[in-house]
Amino acid sequence: MFPALYKNNISKNVSRNTIKPSTKDGSSESSKIRLKRLSLVVSLALTTMLTACQEPVTEQKNVQATAETDVQVGEANRNKMNIVSPDWGNAATLTAMGYPPIATGDVRVWDRWVGTPSLPPNTMDLGIRYQPNAELVAQLPVDLVVDNSFYQHARNLYGDVPAESIMFAAKGETANWTDYTEPTRKLGEIINEPKLAEDYIAKSKQDIHIASERLQQRYPNVKKFAVVQFADANNMRMYVANSLFQPALIGMGRQLDVLGKGNKWGFVPIRMGDLAQLDAETCLLIIDPLSPITRAEIDDSLIWQRLSYGNERCVGELPPVWIYGGMSSLVSLANNLSEVTLQGGAAS
Repeated sequence: MFPALYKNNISKNVSRNTIKPSTKDGSSESSKIRLKRLSLVVSLALTTMLTACQEPVTEQKNVQATAETDVQVGEANRNKMNIVSPDWGNAATLTAMGYPPIATGDVRVWDRWVGTPSLPPNTMDLGIRYQPNAELVAQLPVDLVVDNSFYQHARNLYGDVPAESIMFAAKGETANWTDYTEPTRKLGEIINEPKLAEDYIAKSKQDIHIASERLQQRYPNVKKFAVVQFADANNMRMYVANSLFQPALIGMGRQLDVLGKGNKWGFVPIRMGDLAQLDAETCLLIIDPLSPITRAEIDDSLIWQRLSYGNERCVGELPPVWIYGGMSSLVSLANNLSEVTLQGGAAS
């Protein structure tokens, strides 16, 4: 029994001596692993840093360019004048040029009488154009007032604010292109943006030419137009040679047919029966707005029925255009005419 016990003890001692690993060798191996891992981490960090240093170069340039643009825009906004114009003609032209006034009159009915261009949503309403709201005017940060002789009675409302008078109207018995380009250039000068005005004049001329080509394609046989605006079912204004319709139609290669010499506002009052004096090939253009009641009364008029507009004679209805406007009114008129639906006569 003792030899067996002795044999088991020897076996246990041998087992303990042979299966234990060396502590010194294990530590060395672990250190190597940690060094490899550390090297890998350092390599990844360096790669990330180098990539980060290279990629943002473009981003930094973009950020810098954006910042410079913001500074330029800020400078432009600081240098931009706050203009108030109770006159729709000047307000429309400034807006079309990209330099809208901060306020104008009768904003609530702008779309009904002017149409295009649309005013920016933040444009303040001065109230009635002929009698601006004095309390509102006193609160506005105005640098310059742009009006014309029709509004000079209200200049005292603006205190010491300087005012410029600019009028879009014929200087003689016949309106021409220069009567509209010169005031536009003057607008460019007073806002310190002469190039803005020149660019707008050039674009307007091009737009009118494009509109004339569209009209020619649609109605090649319509060469003459008469332009009226109804006051009621029997009375109307006929716009004549010293109105804006003259240079607009000439620019489109068309002729304005009139019945008499106009007043300083460019129209002559006529009655419905006077329309019979127009040539049969002349196309009648009716300028909106036209109330539903007036429209119904015109349709029921025996004189209108005998004139046979829409059948034997040509007729069309145009959207609103501010008759006493500037360059923007010429462009709006040309665009409206190029898109109008004509019926009867030479349009058939």
